Amino acid sequence: MNLVIVESPTKARTIGKFLGKDYEIRASMGHVMDLPKSTLGVDVEHDFTPAYEVMADKKKIIAELKSAAKSASSIILSTDPDREGEAIASHVKDVLSSNAKLKNQNAKFKRIVFHEITKEAIEEAFKNPRSIDKNLVDAQTARRVLDRLVGYKLSPLLWQKVRRGLSAGRVQSVALRLIVEREKEIEKFAKKPYYTIHVTVTKGQDVVFDLFEINGEKIELQSSFQLYDGDYKVTKTTIEKEEDAKRIIEDLKEKTLTVLDVLQKEMKRSPQPPYTTSTLQQDASRRLSLAGRRTMSLAQKLYEEGYITYHRTDSVTIALSAQNTIRSFVQKEYGEKYVSEKPRYYATKQKLAQEAHEAIRPTSVGQISNIKYQISNIAGEQGWRLYELIWKRAVASQMADAITEATTVLADTKEPHLPGVPQAQHHLEGGKIYRFKATGSVLLFDGFLKVNPQALQDTRLPQFITGETLTVKEMSDVLHETPPPPRYNDASLIKALEEKGIGRPSTYATIVSTIEARRYIERDQARFIPTPIGVAVTDFLVKNFSDIDDIPFTALMEDELDNIAHGKKEWVSVMREFYTPFEKKLASVKETATRVKIEVEETDEKCPECSSPLVIRTGRFGKFFSCSKFPECKYAKPFVEKTGLLCPKDKGDVIVKKTKRGRKFFGCSNYPNCDFAAWKLEDIKKAEH
Repeated sequence: MNLVIVESPTKARTIGKFLGKDYEIRASMGHVMDLPKSTLGVDVEHDFTPAYEVMADKKKIIAELKSAAKSASSIILSTDPDREGEAIASHVKDVLSSNAKLKNQNAKFKRIVFHEITKEAIEEAFKNPRSIDKNLVDAQTARRVLDRLVGYKLSPLLWQKVRRGLSAGRVQSVALRLIVEREKEIEKFAKKPYYTIHVTVTKGQDVVFDLFEINGEKIELQSSFQLYDGDYKVTKTTIEKEEDAKRIIEDLKEKTLTVLDVLQKEMKRSPQPPYTTSTLQQDASRRLSLAGRRTMSLAQKLYEEGYITYHRTDSVTIALSAQNTIRSFVQKEYGEKYVSEKPRYYATKQKLAQEAHEAIRPTSVGQISNIKYQISNIAGEQGWRLYELIWKRAVASQMADAITEATTVLADTKEPHLPGVPQAQHHLEGGKIYRFKATGSVLLFDGFLKVNPQALQDTRLPQFITGETLTVKEMSDVLHETPPPPRYNDASLIKALEEKGIGRPSTYATIVSTIEARRYIERDQARFIPTPIGVAVTDFLVKNFSDIDDIPFTALMEDELDNIAHGKKEWVSVMREFYTPFEKKLASVKETATRVKIEVEETDEKCPECSSPLVIRTGRFGKFFSCSKFPECKYAKPFVEKTGLLCPKDKGDVIVKKTKRGRKFFGCSNYPNCDFAAWKLEDIKKAEH
């Protein structure tokens, strides 16, 4: 009997479909060993040796695995094909090797990897077993030790200098800093007013022309602001005052508008590469409103059930066999013209490429509607919609370009009261020439949009002829303000983390969920806002550990972990280079750093016990009212944030609530008598109507 060990029962069941009666498949239920919870668990004096121990809730599973291993002719370690999976395989082997009957029997252990759970992939993996990759295990060990050292050493400082119960994480702290820095940048951003000028022309339909030049000079200006995570560009016009906008409108009333030119150009739009872990999480956030953690959970389910390839990857390449299968499917289903002329190959960013994974793709390509019921039954409606995203993106990646025809109509004003003066010189005589444009586009060939439509709408313009005089229906000036940089959401934060090399795709979802669970951030309409606690923690770390709580250092450490995984660096030396100066800094900050105050929100309410003002504080479980004289006066009461909307079910007040993980939603104040709830205010407003 051959013993096959995987992480989960679902994966075991799926693999079991392809293996015969000579194989017994058992699940480790994830990690079986970890550092102790109550102590540091890292011997910094002796090469940072980790004191891994069997996890308390895994002792029964380990006993069952040991029992099964005694009679097994071979033990096949089939955990996931990444650093974490390699570490699990190594720990399982270590635990089973402690069994007296298995000592010195390394030959019994085999390591296999596959990137999709299909019959062909599993058969190929069994033909090519290997030993455990020590470099990958060392890289995972280094990450675990590094994160433990930072978290275990910094957290007590936060207790001492900020507030009890707080904790810090190496990567999470930098992600939090991104959100805090962005909030500060929004607060200090100076909005500037500007006006745009529009003319509505009637030609069988209303067509809006936008002013973009005055006397040959473009009125659109672009400014660039340096933010913590890069440049932020703002576009505005040179028309900054209302009187200037009104003056232009009055001037236009004295002029006629004539077509100067009609420009038409064919534009090609190419498909995007198949999904990586990062791009899947970004799209799932934008298009399905899924948080990163939920996306990864659903993708894990789809992978273990055999529907998609391994979902933790930063590669955009797909196997040649899969590429050929997709191209054949497109040709058969949609016709030859929908297949790209040549197979499309996409380049993976070299810095991010870690292991030899494929992009995320369906394991088989056929009529997607045929398996909708199966996937919905296994992974629910959200799982089906995520699979649909993956399927469409992968299939579209081998399809032909979409072709659109873009039309731009240019129109100039003419001076009616300066006879004998050339049009180009009118402005020299005191008049101004205003140039407008209208744009439209028409889809000529849908190409890859056939399977993956993406917000492409025809805006067909009527036929304009050079030299014709236009009939103006109305003129308008519109006031705008330069917008501050947007707050992060799941998609934009993950994009920033990836671009800056902070963390790795498989950790993005955990990074966000961790700082959210710690109440360092909260969501407002899917956007992240730092809480006063989050701001205080960031301010303390930036002031005292700016070299650690910063983008360059965190990105450098990720590169070092990659070097360990590739055998270019030895993990103990990397730890030593980090820890020696870190230890000195810890001692210095403990002695000299001042305590950081957590900001409170002032209110107009008075404390019923001492008449001092009430303030809003942020605790472990969210906001609450508290006396400003605390700790002298300990009065407190729950904080209820009203939205000003009424419940569509019973007309009670709709208030802001939070899930156990800290995610904001809206519910009726009469709960549990009324169970109305919604994620978005827009949903409540729609329900009212």
